[in-house]
Amino acid sequence: MKKELSETTRIYYSIGDVARMFNVNTSLIRFWEKEFDVLRPHKNKKGNRLFTQKDVDHLHIIYHLVKERGFTLKGAKEKLGKDFASVEKDVEIIKTLDNIRDFLTKMKAKL
Repeated sequence: MKKELSETTRIYYSIGDVARMFNVNTSLIRFWEKEFDVLRPHKNKKGNRLFTQKDVDHLHIIYHLVKERGFTLKGAKEKLGKDFASVEKDVEIIKTLDNIRDFLTKMKAKL
């Protein structure tokens, strides 16, 4: 994930917010929604997609498999179908390591 929104957790994120979080186009988010069953954003009366934190977490996993690890869509679907919990754990570990790296980089800059 390239960009973060504010530190406060929101109930819903717009598709634009989600696209900015991952530095991708909104069309890619809509495409992944059609391809991956784990993505189930709510839609308001206007039809706008509203993503929950759970949807964003699932997008982290999909982004990790497709963009960072180079899986094909078919391969990512198979991996999620066979071993979702393991992939989810791996992504959490990577997020934690990224946070530690960011913290250490900031500390180094202050020294």
